[in-house]
Amino acid sequence: MNAPWKTGSGNGRDQFAAYLCDEASLDVLRPVAMEMGWQPEKCNKGGLRNAVQSLSITASPNILLVDLSESGDPLNDINALAEVCEPGTIVVAVGQVNDVRLYRDLLASGIHDYLLKPLSPGQLRDALSQAQAVFAAPKSQDHGTAKEHISTAVIGTRGGVGASTLATSLAWLFSTDDKLPTALLDLDIHFGTGALCLDLEPGRGLTDAIENPSRIDGLFIERAMIRANDNLAILSAEAPINSPLMTDGTAFVQLEEEFRQAFDMTVIDMPRNMLINFPQLISDVNVVVLVAEMTLASARDTIRLLSWFKANAPQARLIVVTNKVQSSLAEINRADFEASIETDIDISIPYDIKAASMAAKLGQTFIEANRSSKAGSAIRDLARMIADRSDSEDGTSAKKSLLGKLDIKSIIPKAKKAEPAA
Repeated sequence: MNAPWKTGSGNGRDQFAAYLCDEASLDVLRPVAMEMGWQPEKCNKGGLRNAVQSLSITASPNILLVDLSESGDPLNDINALAEVCEPGTIVVAVGQVNDVRLYRDLLASGIHDYLLKPLSPGQLRDALSQAQAVFAAPKSQDHGTAKEHISTAVIGTRGGVGASTLATSLAWLFSTDDKLPTALLDLDIHFGTGALCLDLEPGRGLTDAIENPSRIDGLFIERAMIRANDNLAILSAEAPINSPLMTDGTAFVQLEEEFRQAFDMTVIDMPRNMLINFPQLISDVNVVVLVAEMTLASARDTIRLLSWFKANAPQARLIVVTNKVQSSLAEINRADFEASIETDIDISIPYDIKAASMAAKLGQTFIEANRSSKAGSAIRDLARMIADRSDSEDGTSAKKSLLGKLDIKSIIPKAKKAEPAA
């Protein structure tokens, strides 16, 4: 069926199910299903409406055979089926109406094939074999411009550095400018602002996932996520403050896996404390955007985080971003900051309070409301840097060593000189 996002591998789903109106058709189908290694119990009595009702509460199979014989408006009923079918399900329809226009309209709606009654074993065997081949075909070959999935974690070295603002802006850019199916995962379960930045209600999707990790699959993702535009969906929460985060992180890992199957890009707004509690979340991340500010405390924590990532996520490409930069008011100048962290700042985003206020008033992401600003231009450069895979074919960076301790003595005097002016 046509679906808003790519399909996954189908793990955990039934291989086949059928909903046919009459016993004669079922008698023809059951031997063919057994011949193909499928359970005859998956051949159900009832047509399309029964299929919609059943699939609204269970995951759809890889291949679905559905009877339109009792449908008064097949095209509208097929649309209802598409709403409950998991993305990627191959649907073969059966009917009694021999009409070329209906056949073409059904194919255009996402149906793989349309068979006329009365059914024959050979006809069914050929159609189902072709459907099986289509489902098994590598999805990456569907179009020549297909790209591998990129998972990006945006992490602030300190609270208030603007990591959430950057995460929402990056997700927006990937979905609008690059037209890539993008997932935004806000892991600040109690105080996240991802949905707020997009002027959306967070919903219960993320809290449901945490409470019931076993429910997480492609269908859950499609229904639980909130759509921000045609290519962007967000999963976030606004959990009660008196409800502690009770999870071992399994739900988050499963969500990341489903996102890799369903989207081209994942942007994770990841509070730094998540690295302490759930270090496994970073194991499959491709890019880490470390957002810092030009302060002594941020320089110290940047060094600690860079060292942690080198030890725990060597596959991730690290991008150091300084945000809300005001050169004349910074505790540490750029040269001293880079010397202390022993690596270059990749992107520097200027402080623009007017632009931030405008985005908040409009209920838009920072980049959507301020595309022409200097800060907006820097964020677009960051998005291009993330999407550029040529720098890190092996997942490593060509930068110099990220380790080395902060020379506190070399920075503290400079910071102290700035204190009277503050």
